[in-house]
Amino acid sequence: MLAIPSGTPACPDNDRQRHLAARLADMVPGAATVRVSLNDPKEAWPHPHAIVKDEAGETLELGPTTARVAVRWILRAWPEANWTRPRTFDVAAAPLTHSDLVAAGRGC
Repeated sequence: MLAIPSGTPACPDNDRQRHLAARLADMVPGAATVRVSLNDPKEAWPHPHAIVKDEAGETLELGPTTARVAVRWILRAWPEANWTRPRTFDVAAAPLTHSDLVAAGRGC
């Protein structure tokens, strides 16, 4: 018997975002936020870049593979997002916001 698509995703977006948050928390213990951009300051061409901070706002050091995986997971979770500007993923609450708004304390 063939499956008939229902139009409803198997995993609602909110569940996927929470699952992503759990996976990132396991991969980077102590991570509170992950700032994602396609402009690594060490590279001349667009290149995935992540800055991970803990609850105190201190930057956590990541290896290049871990950083690349974190960025790719977040990019894939929000393919419709405009990635010309950095975004910040809150590991505890699981929303993705514009980085400049997070820095200004305005949330979304």
